[in-house]
Amino acid sequence: MNTRKMVIMTMFVAIAVAGSTFVYFPAGIARAYPIQHAVNVIAAIMLGPVPAVIIAFLTGLVRILTGTGSLLAFPGGMIGAFLAGVFYKYFRKTWLAAVGEVIGTGVIASLLAVPYAKLLMGTAFTAFFFVPPFLVSSVSGAILGLVLVVRLQRTQIGSQLGREI
Repeated sequence: MNTRKMVIMTMFVAIAVAGSTFVYFPAGIARAYPIQHAVNVIAAIMLGPVPAVIIAFLTGLVRILTGTGSLLAFPGGMIGAFLAGVFYKYFRKTWLAAVGEVIGTGVIASLLAVPYAKLLMGTAFTAFFFVPPFLVSSVSGAILGLVLVVRLQRTQIGSQLGREI
């Protein structure tokens, strides 16, 4: 991993952490933090699945340490980032990165959150507790990430998105 890639990854973590502090909205019983999901989509396209997962993990860790996130930030962010990166890597379609984020976070992570929350957080919620807010957050963030990627690809620097850094 080169220095340039690590700097970009650090910038993505900073954007996701700062964005989650300022940009959120109510989603049923929880809050939706779409910036994390937008960053997941952009990082998956720009850097690939492994760096996107590292960014999601570090973002969740910083948010937990600063008191702005919960333990659910780990499965929610990391699974979506991974699927977004894998979908883009194999199909080279930006919209599939957004679909991967929604499937990974909105479906898989929300279902995984049930036993995860019971084991680590001592709660006994059903899947219906997690699925709606995870879906709202991931869909809104994936759309935002997709819009930003399409806009960035029209710029001179952004045309390099998806290439190896």
